[in-house]
Amino acid sequence: MACLKTFPNLQRPGLPFRSLGSSPRLFSSPHLRPSATLSFSSCSSPNAAAMAAVSTVEHVVLFKIRESTDQSKIDAMMSGLRSLVSLDVVSHLTAGPIHRHRSEAASAAGFTHLLHSRYRSKEDLATYSAHPAHVAVVKELGLPISDDVMAVDWVVDLDGPVVPPPGSAMRLTLAKPKEGATAELMETLSKVKASAPAAVTQVSFGENFSPARAKGHGVGLLAFFSSLEELDEMDARQKDLVDSVKEKVRPLLESFIVLDFVLPPPDDASL
Repeated sequence: MACLKTFPNLQRPGLPFRSLGSSPRLFSSPHLRPSATLSFSSCSSPNAAAMAAVSTVEHVVLFKIRESTDQSKIDAMMSGLRSLVSLDVVSHLTAGPIHRHRSEAASAAGFTHLLHSRYRSKEDLATYSAHPAHVAVVKELGLPISDDVMAVDWVVDLDGPVVPPPGSAMRLTLAKPKEGATAELMETLSKVKASAPAAVTQVSFGENFSPARAKGHGVGLLAFFSSLEELDEMDARQKDLVDSVKEKVRPLLESFIVLDFVLPPPDDASL
């Protein structure tokens, strides 16, 4: 089955975060201003046609944790969020620090942590959101230390496993289309959807159906790689395609957040 390729090459080398054990704060430098480019290409993926697509709800939440927050409180929040994977309605859930920002809008927003989860239906997502365990984690551990929160949800016919392997790298793009341009953006993404290269293990994109907390971001995109090294190597190999794709996509966008995240391993489940 055909699938989207390396969409979010919104890059120069990203702006890294300090390690988990130190602080969620971003290294800042006026000289590090990532450029904004969006890239796709076509290569073949021998495994894409082997797996039937599964209708899946993607749920992405970005947190901007207050800089003065004690690390123990951040650890407790991440541990609490990850514990929600035990709920029956949750197909997949991971949470942790953002590895780096890849766009100017991402750096300006200053989000420090991310939650990504998957559900079989919108009803399951609603059940998760209303579950007492989820409500308690958010109200008692999350909101008290967060300066900002943003969430985006979309439905996709997902190729490949619902649960990405630990250690995978994930590139997230949240696009804010210009007024009236969402349908054209989705059509454009569909046209460039092709068989992915071997380095891209899974791709998901769709139109946000939860606008209340999305801050105008109407389209979400995810690309998974087996490792951060594979993602970085892909970036280096796709520079020649950036300009042609910018011409197709950039005119449709008001802004976009792009960032990278590495799924924590099982033995890091409690941070």
